[in-house]
Amino acid sequence: MIHLRRTDSDDPDFQSLVKLLDADLALRDGADHGFYAQFNKIDRIRHVVVCYENNQPVGCGAIKAFSDDAMEVKRMYVSPAGRNRGIATRVLGELETWASEMGYGKCVLETGKRQPEAIGLYEKNGYTRTPNYGQYAGVENSVCFEKVLKN
Repeated sequence: MIHLRRTDSDDPDFQSLVKLLDADLALRDGADHGFYAQFNKIDRIRHVVVCYENNQPVGCGAIKAFSDDAMEVKRMYVSPAGRNRGIATRVLGELETWASEMGYGKCVLETGKRQPEAIGLYEKNGYTRTPNYGQYAGVENSVCFEKVLKN
């Protein structure tokens, strides 16, 4: 049975999944990993979703305030055993619902060109590419997206 739980970045299951995510990203990003890692700290994230299958954590994601009208999607990850079964879409949907419940009108995010699965996930879920924002402006490996939420 699959269920989602809202929590925060102090959650040990979230922290364990993020360690797996960071190990995967270190391999994919290579020499660029240090640049991206500085923007992916998880301390004090108040809006985290952890997905469980048979009471085992298999996926996660988080949102944090980006602007007055937008939340930024961060730390999306699904363990290899949980992939290709809609878990990431469920986590992303819950994050979008949570953002909408708090009055935000859109979600934004950055992912890397070396993460084609992530790009596919966001495109499949209605995200559109935008110019790279903030610290990602001009970064060749970064791809930024946004989605207007239904309130």
